[in-house]
Amino acid sequence: MSESAAPAVPVNLAEKLSQFSELWSQKKVAALNDYEVKLAKVKGEFVWHTHEDTDELFLVISGRLTIQLRDGDVVLEPGELFVVPRGVEHCPVADEETAILLLEPAGTLNTGDAGGPLSKAAEVLD
Repeated sequence: MSESAAPAVPVNLAEKLSQFSELWSQKKVAALNDYEVKLAKVKGEFVWHTHEDTDELFLVISGRLTIQLRDGDVVLEPGELFVVPRGVEHCPVADEETAILLLEPAGTLNTGDAGGPLSKAAEVLD
């Protein structure tokens, strides 16, 4: 996918999800202004982290995602989304394999301020 030109065809999320199996590994499937549209498959518990400078949108495609917040959990079913406001500490958890779409500024680290071995930039899916 070229960074300078929009794709000439729609992005098929099911087809993109079929291209990878690793968990907690974000895959960039589109760009929107200075934002990246990313897919990920998740299962288990991620790390508690914060994005000080940006909100983060989670949309569940399949499965069920719980976003733990310090003041209570948000449970998302397929077709539901939630925006974690900037500066809010959170920890995504999925008891079953769950496919999610994320929307956040380009270059946003998946682990925010937490760092660690799970930190990595999104890979581009063609």
